Amino acid sequence: MKNRKRSLSQHPIVRILIIGIFEVIGLVLMAILLNGLTIDRLGLAIVAVALIGLLNALLWPILSRILLPFAVFTGGLLFLVLNGVMIWLASQFIDGFEVNSLWTASITALGMTAINVILSTLFTIDDDGSYYRNVIAKRMRKKGEIVETDVPGVFFLEIDGLAEPVLEKAMAQGYAPTMKRWLEEGSHKLVGWETDLSSQTGASQAGLLHGNNFDMPAFRWYDRQEKQIVTSSKPEDVARLEKAHSDGNGLLVNNGASRGNLMSGDAPNVMNTASVIMDFSRFHTSDFYAYFSSPYNFTRTLLLFFWDIVLERYRLRQQERNDVQPRLDKHHRNFKYALVRGVTTTILRELNIYTLIGDIFAGVPSAYATFVGYDEVAHHSGVETEDAFDALHKIDQQFARLENAVANAPRPYHFVILSDHGQSSGATFLQRYGKTLEDLVQELAKDKEVQRVVSAGEGASNVSVFLTDAMQREQGAGVQRVAGAVKRYTVDDKLELEESGESAIEEVEKTKSAKDKKEELPRIVVLASGNLGLVYGTKRETRVTLEEMETVLPGMLEGLVAHEGVGFAMVNSAEHGPVVIGANGRNYLAEERVEGDDPLANFGPRAAQHLIREDSFPNCPDILVNSFYHPETNEVAAYEELIGCHGGMGGYQTQPFVLYPVELPAPEEDLVGAAAVHHLMKGWVTDSNNATAKQDNS
Repeated sequence: MKNRKRSLSQHPIVRILIIGIFEVIGLVLMAILLNGLTIDRLGLAIVAVALIGLLNALLWPILSRILLPFAVFTGGLLFLVLNGVMIWLASQFIDGFEVNSLWTASITALGMTAINVILSTLFTIDDDGSYYRNVIAKRMRKKGEIVETDVPGVFFLEIDGLAEPVLEKAMAQGYAPTMKRWLEEGSHKLVGWETDLSSQTGASQAGLLHGNNFDMPAFRWYDRQEKQIVTSSKPEDVARLEKAHSDGNGLLVNNGASRGNLMSGDAPNVMNTASVIMDFSRFHTSDFYAYFSSPYNFTRTLLLFFWDIVLERYRLRQQERNDVQPRLDKHHRNFKYALVRGVTTTILRELNIYTLIGDIFAGVPSAYATFVGYDEVAHHSGVETEDAFDALHKIDQQFARLENAVANAPRPYHFVILSDHGQSSGATFLQRYGKTLEDLVQELAKDKEVQRVVSAGEGASNVSVFLTDAMQREQGAGVQRVAGAVKRYTVDDKLELEESGESAIEEVEKTKSAKDKKEELPRIVVLASGNLGLVYGTKRETRVTLEEMETVLPGMLEGLVAHEGVGFAMVNSAEHGPVVIGANGRNYLAEERVEGDDPLANFGPRAAQHLIREDSFPNCPDILVNSFYHPETNEVAAYEELIGCHGGMGGYQTQPFVLYPVELPAPEEDLVGAAAVHHLMKGWVTDSNNATAKQDNS
């Protein structure tokens, strides 16, 4: 990255003075607000802040290193208390500065941090750069383990769910100033790519990080051989998927780092990565050191977390007052969701950034990190709303922080910003028609049993991985009980099946007895991934053919595609291969033949290519259902309750991007499918690793 001209407020001495003034203001205000905190005069506040800073400089590096494992396993709460200890300790040396308890001292630390965050934001002061550059970087270099090199490392920073057209709109409206500046300065180029089907994180990250996403037909699907539902964000399932899809030579295999991802890319350094969350041998507490090495990081993150909860409630009320359409109701944007959102938009983001800063100072050659905040907000608030763009803006700000950190790194870095898929907009199928996809299938199946599979969404799964990380690494029963309680309140990852005929919820275990029931047809299971629906018969290990379906379920296919919320359905014919059926025509994909109106006319020139590939999957559903896509309004209809959705075809969901430095080789052809992007990125990493090895040997 090119060095930027530093503003006066970024000069180390000026910055220290400004932050010191903010902390004095914070301490004085807290003394006014708290009965147990007393400061006789302003001069003592200045002395107190100076002493607190000195104590932090002398004691915090030692204490944070010793207490780091306990801090990780207590979710950082220990360091909140430790902040209070520093303030209480300072009060023991200054007459006229009195703190009556450790509790008061901890609340003082929390309040001072809140005031510092507010003032730093108002005056655009980098509130962590000085500490990292002047303390952490120097300490890491003293170890003698970091070798300086002129060869750039490569960091891949994924913005989950952001489409290229939406990014361009966000830049034009000022919500992505860092990425816009890179483009305007000519340091980066922007190129779009096209997702596979299904357009969702599980399939995309398997392709991006391992170059292989075969037989991942949706976010969740039915595995015929294992006779179970697979969810591509559930740690146990993702671990199996990575094992099946990795050849041991993933994107990050050569001493790379995986931060906040579903897949690891075979990285030896992992943090908050779903596929290896249960593998204790790949967990390193030191990966969290960059986050906990600053006295105020956890306190700052905690405040941002609570602020985002307040912001979510305000945005919901605002949409209700303005009658914004489409929108989700209070049932789907409840307090439980606000907690999940707060974790994804603040805690996971901050943990990623501080860990990446640590990677930069350690000279890690490559890293891949996923920022999930925009995706989570866009699902519930809308793809191009102020709320979603605000989440994107906060992610964009983090890229500037990483850029600034490189100034004191042992090597330069290339920052590649990319997305795994986009999102498409529209009122949901239920909102439009008063029924769900499974209700429609039940109507057409008449007296045959139809069940809906419900599991935790992406945001809840991200929280689950984060909490599981702390729970599994700590053997203390107390910590496990606390983390477990939070997990149960925010994440219900238990699979449930809803019998649409009776609208009754029953747990999976309760359905085991149903296996003994005599049925004319196998049980029908309906799953949804955005506007992609999957219909399976679960009593057989092979796919039902078109001919069989027309015999045993007459009218099912015709009834599905006749519904205005359905764009097309794909089935496999024993005679013709994959057949896409629309309301007024059929497309015989293998024969390249269309009868009547082409059902794929609105879904792009490569729609047939993607569907043929999907049809080759062993776990392709008996009926694959895609909602309509209206090009004139750019709308789809999700089969789950998300007004910003992805998983199928139509609209922005299949249009992610790669923003890459101009020094890196450009793609030689259109990037179609996640594996194509993997090969491009793998080439960049390999070139960097080879150049480093060559320099080391010379």
